[in-house]
Amino acid sequence: MEYPLYNQNAEETGKIDLPDLIFNSKMNSDLLHQVVSSLIANQRQTLAHTKSRGEVRGGGRKPWRQKGTGRARHGSIRSPLWKGGGVTFGPTKEKNFKKKINKKMARRALAIALASKTKDGQLLVLDDIKLIQPKTKEMAAVLKSFRKITGGAGTTPSILLITPSLRVDIKRAAQNLPALNVIEARNLNSLSVLSSKYAMLLKDSIDIFQKLFDKS
Repeated sequence: MEYPLYNQNAEETGKIDLPDLIFNSKMNSDLLHQVVSSLIANQRQTLAHTKSRGEVRGGGRKPWRQKGTGRARHGSIRSPLWKGGGVTFGPTKEKNFKKKINKKMARRALAIALASKTKDGQLLVLDDIKLIQPKTKEMAAVLKSFRKITGGAGTTPSILLITPSLRVDIKRAAQNLPALNVIEARNLNSLSVLSSKYAMLLKDSIDIFQKLFDKS
């Protein structure tokens, strides 16, 4: 499919042929939801942890003898029945939230996410970005020039910039821009695409995607 190609000044310089296999994929919301939910779960950290009766400090000695006191029998003051005792069935740091994602499913979900951005006009394909210096103001000027397409007179909408390889100059220039995230094409997934309103794609990244999907 033909798609507009822009330079870094937001001027349309021509058309580029995007592979239909990736950028014109049929929507499968169930698959996309399954993969995105798994990616979110895989980012989750296990923070909540309660101590069981075996982990709580103290309680090694029997509080009183078994018989003859008239009170109920107890073996430890750290029993879950006691104040200050262990917790039964509480959250533990051993809990694993990770979900396995099939590689073909992950690739398919990525294609669906990119196709969704393409159909909504939220994909911007650039020939390249060349910065004189890796300065924030230079990267901000690039984003400002695209406001006539992305909208937003005051604030810049969230943008994901996809580069074919590690671009240290772009990475440094973008690190103080809260609306902009930079990612290499090989690290891209459906969650990162959908987390930003616009996807800005350097055209050489398309070859990376093509090689990735040729394996499918």
